[in-house]
Amino acid sequence: MPYWLSSRLTRRGGLVLLLASSLLAAPTADAPAEARVRELPLPSHHLAHGFRNLDPSYDYTLLGRTWSLLRRSVHREAPRGAPPAPVANDGVALRANGTHPTVTWIGHATLLVQLDGLNILTDPNWSDHAGPLPFGTRRLVPPGVRFKDLPHIDAVIISHDHYDHLDLPTVERLAREHHPTFFVPLGLRDWLAERGIHDVVELDWWDSQTFRGLRFTATPAQHGSGRGLLDQNLRLWCSWVIADARGKRLFFAGDTGYTPRLTEIGRRLGPFDVAAIPIGGYSAFAGQHPNHVNPEEAMQLFDDLGGRIFVPMHWGTFALNREPFREPPDRLLAEALRRGEEERIALLSQGQSISW
Repeated sequence: MPYWLSSRLTRRGGLVLLLASSLLAAPTADAPAEARVRELPLPSHHLAHGFRNLDPSYDYTLLGRTWSLLRRSVHREAPRGAPPAPVANDGVALRANGTHPTVTWIGHATLLVQLDGLNILTDPNWSDHAGPLPFGTRRLVPPGVRFKDLPHIDAVIISHDHYDHLDLPTVERLAREHHPTFFVPLGLRDWLAERGIHDVVELDWWDSQTFRGLRFTATPAQHGSGRGLLDQNLRLWCSWVIADARGKRLFFAGDTGYTPRLTEIGRRLGPFDVAAIPIGGYSAFAGQHPNHVNPEEAMQLFDDLGGRIFVPMHWGTFALNREPFREPPDRLLAEALRRGEEERIALLSQGQSISW
């Protein structure tokens, strides 16, 4: 099936699938069935091959990224200091917990979310490096909970296919030992299936799926995708909302730059009891980074969404970011204090849990 057709059928669900099937089965003399399906309008973030961001000012070309790396390589970087120390977490309380909502920061963008008796991992990564090669970007802080100490994992959400967010050894081990259901954006179901992982729910932006009483919704993000030069932006990227029937709501940003267009997530699906938002990885650009919010932008996004508790992530784990280790949390706390929202910041150590 052509890629553009597969994407649109996934977007529109069973009704369009039924319509498309009937058209393909019984073409008329007026126009071939495929041509009539092709005339369905694409969502604004879809391209004929791949996807794009919604903000018309978005600009993050391969040439621009190369220039930013070259510029950074000739500038002396500030001393980064020591990476943050994790706290001990043997997983006993997590494995014993059956009903109490918690969030545990494992490291980088990996969180263990416990809600309504389910255990959910976000962008899981237990590897000692991030990248396609064994000598890639190294991990500086061990995972806050050892893999073998995890409770049984029921579901995994993936925001996009970059190596630090989609770690193949980790998802293969999860599939082998825990057999969770994976929730992914468009294009990743086939990628996982090629690697032997088949319990996968693939969603477009604003699509939802109920799983054992929880509702998982893929929501927009301003970012990109690709694991090499030839597959740039061919698979979708997203943020996620997890909600239960009682009104508990969690937002997971994945990776994103700032755009006011993300305010729509809060209008449609908020407010959120917890918003997990990245705060590191912004220093590659002198001004606004297209793909990564800085701490002040993260605080603005938190307010745009209507968040109650802000859990910072995507800092202090891998040798990916170039800002000093303490800079992202210090800037975030300073901005929260300026806004009078410092009590809403849950600045976790890796391995630390909070209730929500």
